[in-house]
Amino acid sequence: MIFDTDWKPARGNGIPLYRQIAEYIRSKITQGEWTVGSRIPTERALAKSFGVNRSTVVSAFAELVADGLLQGNSGRGTVVVNNTWTLLASAAPPDWERYMNAGIHEPNLPTIQEINHAEFIPGIIRLGTGEPSPEFFPQEMMREVMHTIPDHMTELGYVEPKGLYELRAQISRYVQQYGIEASPSSILIVSGALQALQLISMGLLKRGSAVLTENPSYLQSLHVFQSAGMELASLPLDGEGVRLDPIRHYTEAGRGSILYTIPSFQNPTGRVMSERRREMLYELCLQRQLPIIEDDVYRDLWLDAEAPPPLKARDHSGTVLYLGSMSKTLSAGLRIGWIIGPEAVIHRLADLKMQMDYGASSLSQWAVTAWLESGLYAKHLEQVRASLRVRRDHMLRLLAAHLSDVASWEAPTGGFYIWLRITIDFSMKALFDKALTQGVLLNPGHLYDRADTQHIRLSYAYASMDQMETGIRILANILNSKNE
Repeated sequence: MIFDTDWKPARGNGIPLYRQIAEYIRSKITQGEWTVGSRIPTERALAKSFGVNRSTVVSAFAELVADGLLQGNSGRGTVVVNNTWTLLASAAPPDWERYMNAGIHEPNLPTIQEINHAEFIPGIIRLGTGEPSPEFFPQEMMREVMHTIPDHMTELGYVEPKGLYELRAQISRYVQQYGIEASPSSILIVSGALQALQLISMGLLKRGSAVLTENPSYLQSLHVFQSAGMELASLPLDGEGVRLDPIRHYTEAGRGSILYTIPSFQNPTGRVMSERRREMLYELCLQRQLPIIEDDVYRDLWLDAEAPPPLKARDHSGTVLYLGSMSKTLSAGLRIGWIIGPEAVIHRLADLKMQMDYGASSLSQWAVTAWLESGLYAKHLEQVRASLRVRRDHMLRLLAAHLSDVASWEAPTGGFYIWLRITIDFSMKALFDKALTQGVLLNPGHLYDRADTQHIRLSYAYASMDQMETGIRILANILNSKNE
């Protein structure tokens, strides 16, 4: 259980720390925030959050156990119990633990939950975060864009199911530069690529389907398809991209309902699928009637040379569902992405989206429309690419200076990521924990390949230049301590 609170016991007020903690937990229980039967955070988690010794929390637990509020339960940790007159006098609450365990959607992996929590610890150095740095936020341009919106926006109500027409028209024109011909009616506005995957899993695939995906892959870190009753079938990568023989094997065996790929600046490896492999992959999927989800959210972030044209650019049969997003280039908080596909599919997914949230933010849609229409988005991209080049080169220099004896890597030509391979025998769990205790947050490789024990995903997009240097030095010290 991830524990998050702003409360801390007060020092120097004459009340023992353990008693303050006991009263805090007591209030959580009596107010119904920690219900009977629920597990409470571990002694270690509470001690860390409260800034006290673990023995202080142990003393607080002992008082609450004596009062009949807590009970140690072998295999389940410490749970809230109903052994006091106050609680016995009231009706028993629902067994929320049972409800949570019965929920359809799987919880995040424990490491991802810990990362999501730790990202907001003040001063933490986020070496794996997959989003643009706040330094990239174009404040002056955003002010200019927002100033123009009232001239075009006649209302701020719900928009049509597929999304704001003006935005879809702008996206239709924008993707033409990549060779994609898509009318506004074949475009659906979504709240980022993750929602696109949720809609596809719920609206197009049946339980028991096999989703073919690269390994390692961002998709391996999500439970979106597994929660819908599907399985992931792994496809290894080589120097040109996803290998084709496993696709032939799966489809010949009657497995494989859809293929998911990030061909441009792949997450987490940073690799780019060659044009030759793209052509072969598309032709194979066309022959096998295997639909493709092309996640192309990193395309605009080329640093040395543009990636080959998207798979969607050669698609004249409606085989490819193409995903784009503003989250990696402009702002994750705008929550604007899109799906391009056959009109019937887009209509189905739009109907499902209306059932889920009745459409993406109208204000965000008008804002992105203005960004594209004004030409400021293209100008912003040039600035982002220039900054990312400097950051990438800085991180590569740091790796060469501090980690060349204990790790190996490939220099990415775009995107956010370096797939760092640890070449010495070192537990990734220990590396993650030790780095976190020293204020550095990492993304271990098992998030992207469940069997991986050697990699971490580094990002040069989020941490500042100084933070990168501090973080890489800390990482090097931890790894080099193995040899001392």
